[in-house]
Formats: sequence, C-alpha cells, structure tokens
Amino acid sequence: MTLPAIVTLVLIVSVLGTLAFSRIAPDVILMAALAFLVVSGILTPGEALEGFANPGVMTIATLYVVAAGLKETGAIQWIARRLLGSPGQLRQAQLRVLLPVSGLSAFMNNTTVVAMFIPAIQEWAARLKLPPSKLLLPLSYAAIIGGTCTLIGTSTNLVVDGLLQSRMGVSLSMFELAWVGVPLVLVAGTFIYLFAARLLPDRQSVLEQLEQAREYSVEVVVTAAGPLVGKSIADAGLRSLAHGYLADIERGGDLMTAVPPETRLAAGDILIFIGAPECARELRRIHGVQPANGDVRKLNIANHRRCLVEAVVSPDFTGIGQTVRASRFRSRYQAVILSISRHGQRLDGKVGDIVLQTGDTLLLEADQEFVSQYRYRKDFLLVSALNDSTPPDFRKAPWALSILGIMVVTSATGLLSILEAAFLAAGAMLATRCVTASKARRYLELSVLIVIAASFALGAAMSKTGAAAQIAQWLLLTDDLSPWLALALVYLMTVIFTELITNNAAAVLMFPVAVSISQQLEVDFMPFAIAIMFAASASFMTPLGYQTNLMVLGPGGYRFVDYLRLGAPLSAIVGALVIGLVPLVWPF
Repeated sequence: MTLPAIVTLVLIVSVLGTLAFSRIAPDVILMAALAFLVVSGILTPGEALEGFANPGVMTIATLYVVAAGLKETGAIQWIARRLLGSPGQLRQAQLRVLLPVSGLSAFMNNTTVVAMFIPAIQEWAARLKLPPSKLLLPLSYAAIIGGTCTLIGTSTNLVVDGLLQSRMGVSLSMFELAWVGVPLVLVAGTFIYLFAARLLPDRQSVLEQLEQAREYSVEVVVTAAGPLVGKSIADAGLRSLAHGYLADIERGGDLMTAVPPETRLAAGDILIFIGAPECARELRRIHGVQPANGDVRKLNIANHRRCLVEAVVSPDFTGIGQTVRASRFRSRYQAVILSISRHGQRLDGKVGDIVLQTGDTLLLEADQEFVSQYRYRKDFLLVSALNDSTPPDFRKAPWALSILGIMVVTSATGLLSILEAAFLAAGAMLATRCVTASKARRYLELSVLIVIAASFALGAAMSKTGAAAQIAQWLLLTDDLSPWLALALVYLMTVIFTELITNNAAAVLMFPVAVSISQQLEVDFMPFAIAIMFAASASFMTPLGYQTNLMVLGPGGYRFVDYLRLGAPLSAIVGALVIGLVPLVWPF
C-alpha cells in the first residue's frame, strides 16, 4: 500500500472518529479534511472541489427552494389536515400517519414533512389522551421509508445518483427505485403498525407543560370565505391544540363558554384561545381564521415579513401607566400587541384598555427586523422572536402544489432531467411569490450542502490513492466470496457509518469501496450502488443518523433505548428485504 493511501486511510479514520465522538460541527470537520487533501497534494484543487459542482448536490440545494415554497404557502399543512382527519383511537391514528407520510415523503423533503406533521400529531395525542411517544417515532420512520421510493425522496438518493453520473456515466430515473422502495414501505409499514404500540414506551413530551408556561389569551375570527364555516370545532382541528385550548366563542355580541366539540362555526365568530405563546403560532397555520385584533390588518408589513415576538416591558418604556391605546404602540413600534401576560398569567379584557406595567410580557405581531431593532433599546428588557411564526399564504398553496406536480411529471416522463425540473420548479416558486428570494436563502441548509460536497473529496481520495481498493480487499476476505455476501457486507458497513456519522457522508465514503468490490468480483456495480442508497437511509437505531429522528426526540420524550427497541428489528427487516430484492432488479 502506498504512502498516499495510508495517509488517506488515517484521515478517514480520524474524520469518522471526530464526527462520532466530538461536538465539532460536521461541516468544519469535512472542510478541514478537504483542505488537508489539497495542501498535502493528494488531490488537486479541482478534484477536491468536484463535489460542489456535482448534479446531485445542486439538485438537493434547488429542492430546498421548492420545499420552502410548499411550506410558506401552507400547502403541506393543507394536505396534512385533509389526509389526517380526526382518528378515534390509536390504531386509526397510526394508519393515518403511516400512509400519507410515506406517500408525501416520496416527493417532498422529509424534514419538511415531519416538521408539518408534528403539531397535528401532538393535537391527536392531547385529544385522545395518548402519549405522543406512540406516534412520533413511527412518523419519522414512515418518512424515511417513504423517501426510498423515488429518486428525489431523500438527499442520499440524489447524492449517490450524482456519484453514478460523475464517476460511472449512469443516471437513474425518477421511479426506478420503486421496485424495492414500494415493497419496503408495505413490509416495514406493516411491522411498525403491528409492533410500534407495544415496543414504544408511554412517555410524555419533555416540553413545558401548558400550565407552567407564560399564558396568553389570543383571539381569532372565522373568515367568511374560509373553509371552517359550517364545520364543528372538532372537525376544524381547534378542539385541542398542542399549546393552547379554545376557551370561549363570541358570536353576535354573546359570549359562549364551555362550548362542546360538536358546535358549528359561523362566519365572524371570535374564538378565544388560552395558552402558551406557541398557541398563537399554531393558529397562524390554520386556514380559515385570522387575528381578531383589527390593528393587525392595519400594519403596513407584507405577509411574508411578519412574525410573532415576545417583548418584556422595561422601566424606561415611555408608555408605563398608560393604556395600550393611549401609548400609541402600533404607530410607534410598527407592531401590534396580540396579548399581554403579567407574572405568567394572562390579562383579560380588551388589549387596548389594559394599562401597561413594568415586567409585562407582550405577545406581538411585528416585522422580522423588530428583534434586531429593539433588542438593545431601553424600551424592552428582553425581545425574542418565536421560531417559524410567519403566517402561511394559503392563497398560493394551489400554485405550489401545481409546481410540485409538474416537476414530478416532467422528470418522471424523461422530458427533463431531475436537476433541470428542479431548477424550473424553484424558479417558478420564486416567480409566483410562493416564497421570496430572501426566505429561500434562509431555507438553504448550507452546512448540510457543505458536508455532502466536502465528503466527495474523501471519496475521490480513496479512489485515487487505492485506499478504496485496499478496503474492498479486506472486506472480501477470500477470493471466492459470493456477490450476495459481499453485498450484505457493503450494506452492513453503510448502516454502521450512517448510525455513527451522517447518511450522506456514509454514502459518499462507501461508494468507492463498493465500486472496488464489484470490480474485484468482476460483477456489475449497480446492485452495490443501489444497496448503499437504501442502507444510508435505513437509520432507525439512533437519533443521530437521520435528522427526522432527532426532530421527534424532544416532542416524543424519547431516550436512546427507545430507538433501539423499535429500530433494531426494523433495521434487520429492511436489510434482509433490500439484500434479497436488489440483485433481482439489478442483477450481478
């Protein structure tokens, strides 16, 4: 083995160890490794930076913009509410998670899908008196498995397809992976449906309990042209939000208290919710209601630039001792007070008539620049924005869904490549104002893109120095090892790497090894490349291997052992199915 190959192997081991056991950001680690390969002369600058121009990486970046359009218009929320409905028991709830989520994640970003479904599932858990731990991990697993059905279902599929294009001159079609992905969804989905309730614990969320949080009273009005008119409170999804509850309804000047869930909503109803500040954010996502405070509509701020902010009144605030109306708060700060909390308790009555005091916590609707503008001003002791609180523009949801459909159809029929279709879809999202350019930039996960692109340099170094061939030789053990067993070894190593580091980095590192194994066995490389795609997505045993697993960790109150309890047998089932089916579709 040559010195460059030895140096490359030492570097790979160092990178893997640092990723697995340190808190240094993965993009910093991978970029440091890339710099070392260039400075040491193992790779030329062009070879090291090849990943930043890879079609797969560019497709992932472009699809972030498409996902941004779907999220900003509320399109995914609209789909989720229609598909999920109102299940009556745990078994129905599980089915309504597994079926739509696995279907949606085949065409949408998994992270976005899971983020949109978490609030709906928390609502179910509250209404059905079920622990969220019975539903949230199956949500993540369904998204992961569903993403294996199409080429755009996961970033890993696009990364490996980019490697196939750049290194082997082969590209996959949109639904080529469905030959294995669809059976995987059916078998793994059935296992989750049958055993998730038994294997997962009864555990509540680690989030603050509602009664311990800062409490506000938030009022919204049912819009006349909206979809909620004539629906019952339960069917409208308003009965039990994750962060608040419906206390009263004001209709025609009369106050209705303790309203039953079958009460039908009418246009102009003022709904009074009590809860944590996040309750206001949840209400923003419901199509058919808008803030009852008329001053909100008077704000001269575009919809996509609005957000919810909490601000604590300081002793130097000029309106101390005055009512909100007298302090001219809206015109002075270009923000509207939605509710006021004092000593952690909500203040009743009309907001405009409340006399402001030092220490009052205000829930505001304001411009996104409000926080940076007033964070260090004497008017407020503390200013903080609620994450993801910009109200969706539901009017653009049909546009966003149409753009997604056209993208899928044009790429599936071969009319355009996936990269070309994604470029046009992202451009259409911007042109139709489904998402603004500034918002689209924020949705770009630059750290993820850097990790993927920099990982390509490690893969290139393994191929160039012969390190990949050496690893392949060690894995083969004997000269007459069967291709099936070699495929199982590649799959197993990829799964281990995925659980320890990240799915995309694992796929990039294993790709040159898999190609070398196929060459030494004198068989086709495609079964090995496809196996890497599925193995790098099959992260079920830890919260670290896949981002959606990490997203449900807190809301589900999970511990590490919970992932092993359900994820270990699921990994074994998925592995056996993939190893058995892949060579039948892509023969050795």
